[in-house]
Amino acid sequence: MLSRDLLQSLRRLWFQDKFSYSLRVFVALAGATVLGWWRGEPALMIPLFLGIIASALAETDDSWHGRLSALLVTLACFAVAAFSVELLFSYPWLFAAGLAFSAFALVMLGALGERYATIASATLILSIYSMIGVDQRDGAVENLWREPLLLVAGAAWYGLLSVLWHALFAHQPVQHSLARVYRELGLYLKLKAQLLEPVRGLDVEARRLEVARQNGRLVSALNAAKETLLNRIGKSRPGAQVNRYLKLYFMAQDIHERTSASHYPYNALVETFFHSDVLFRCQRLLTLQANACHELGEAIQYRQPFDYGADSAQASADLQASLDHLYAQNRPEWRDLLRALRALAGNLATLEHQLAGAVNPDALAEEQDTTLFDRSPRNLRDAFERIRLQLTPTSLLFRHALRMAVALVAGYGVLHAIHPEQGYWILLTTVFVCQPNYGATRIKLVQRIGGTLLGLGAGWALFDLFPEPLLQSLFAVCAGVVFFATRASRYTLATAAITLMVLFCFNQVGDGYGLLLPRLFDTLVGSLIAALAVFLILPDWQGRRLDAVLANTLNCNARYLREIMRQYETGKRDDLAYRLARRNAHNADAALSTTLGNMLLEPGHFRKDAETGFRFLLLSHTLLGYLSALGAHRETLPEDASDALLDSAAERLAATLEELARSLQSGTPVAVHSDAEEALARQLEQLPEDLDDGHRLVQTELALICRQLAPLRSLVAHVQKRS
Repeated sequence: MLSRDLLQSLRRLWFQDKFSYSLRVFVALAGATVLGWWRGEPALMIPLFLGIIASALAETDDSWHGRLSALLVTLACFAVAAFSVELLFSYPWLFAAGLAFSAFALVMLGALGERYATIASATLILSIYSMIGVDQRDGAVENLWREPLLLVAGAAWYGLLSVLWHALFAHQPVQHSLARVYRELGLYLKLKAQLLEPVRGLDVEARRLEVARQNGRLVSALNAAKETLLNRIGKSRPGAQVNRYLKLYFMAQDIHERTSASHYPYNALVETFFHSDVLFRCQRLLTLQANACHELGEAIQYRQPFDYGADSAQASADLQASLDHLYAQNRPEWRDLLRALRALAGNLATLEHQLAGAVNPDALAEEQDTTLFDRSPRNLRDAFERIRLQLTPTSLLFRHALRMAVALVAGYGVLHAIHPEQGYWILLTTVFVCQPNYGATRIKLVQRIGGTLLGLGAGWALFDLFPEPLLQSLFAVCAGVVFFATRASRYTLATAAITLMVLFCFNQVGDGYGLLLPRLFDTLVGSLIAALAVFLILPDWQGRRLDAVLANTLNCNARYLREIMRQYETGKRDDLAYRLARRNAHNADAALSTTLGNMLLEPGHFRKDAETGFRFLLLSHTLLGYLSALGAHRETLPEDASDALLDSAAERLAATLEELARSLQSGTPVAVHSDAEEALARQLEQLPEDLDDGHRLVQTELALICRQLAPLRSLVAHVQKRS
């Protein structure tokens, strides 16, 4: 029994997303350590370790051949950076100019996408590693080729391991990304289920706000999964295994849309059916479906069969029985709300069917259009054009690039002015701490200083406890693995680990105790420079760009509404245009949530509009819920006299959302009240008894959207008055 449990634990460890990354780093660092001790040159470990770290930091998800191409580009960038440092190190003015230009140019490469931004950032880090190596030799250029070649060799060694791993386990990143999607989807469903709880006195606004925040996390997971799938597909047809994952991805998108749907204001449902069990039935079914999404994520990650239990089927039957009981009471005042409940129950039934089909993903219906939108540059001309468009002070990327260049030159000036020991660690700290906005920099600064103190304290203790050099080499390897295992989730611990690794490595060739105080001093100075740069040089205060973020949210919702109504004319088809409009609407909602979260970390004066922003987020997410309900029930409607009303109303609503967006962008005053919109809302709320269910649902949702325009107008006017 013990051996079976142990094997099960090891199997689960193998399928953890951080395990493969950590294992590659361990093998690379251990190989460099063995080489150093085998040759009797422990000093070799330092450049090899630093090259391995830089290469691992440059790694992005890709197929093995894509990873090989990226590795060749990375090694070329690393070689140029390392040799440039060696050549210019003895000429301070030229070095400062080169440092400023390279920092600015490398950050601007982020305009081409995350892959290029990651390689550029790692190149900048490796160039500082080269500076540290030259500084260890007191600036003497004894052998121009040795240090750069060792750095690039370390990078190539890790890169080859990475390419080999991606060739052997090509689908593992796809499993990890899809598993994360379904886990985040499960949390989203649970939070939506809480909105259905028929209990008076609940802080519904707080729950809706948490739903909006979780939607942002889910959207981020979906975007990451899309990029992972796109890297596997490229321009060819997907293979059988990738096609299976593609179906699960599209199913997650559809579940997301259906779960986002709002069929009626929740408070009205709770107030009317407070003494009925129908909302409890809805909540229970949605909670079971949330659990099923989480279990599906686990099944994908650990390659286990997914078993959709019978509890959901019983819960669905109980919900239908509860609805039948309410209908049997034949109360006219409940008629519209019961129709909303029936639409909600129908939506939950569709979710039930989809999750049941996930037991055998290969049997899921083929998508009519499986094209994924690739945002990477198509050619060199496109790449240069993207960078050119970012060369303006209004660009957030340009501001960050300028900030980074100035901060690094300032750090270089400080280390020459006061000549501290190990002064180039100042530059390294600045690179890691200086983030694109104040809130992220503030968090990184605290974590970096705290982690450095923790690492220095642990190093001081371990030097005395374990003086044996070979054992310290082992500690250095383990610390490097911990750094990469925790750097994305627990940065304080990651900083402590990398500090330990540096101390143990340099203790192999000198006095590790002599690094303790210089490392702390350099961290404090580098953090201060980064903080001042973000605060003083073209600061990106989130409140100042709130208008643009709000306008983008309204524009994306307008495009989503138009795409939905087009589908009601042509029939449901999840083509690229529709999926892109839907994803952009959710991305805009997530971007607003992220902006407001960053705003809360800024100084008090700059977050004075946070409350207005959160009110807008609630309205925006409610609006997105009504749009998602329209999207979830797409079908070709039979011809009816109300078609003209629905078409004109939808166009009027989309045009109004775009008008409000233009007002935010241009500062044009907006009317707080519109008699025409009030009249349109009343007209849409008048539902003839003989209207079929399809037209009734569309007209009801359009009426709910129309009722959102008045509070949106008020908030837009408030934002403009503040400006």
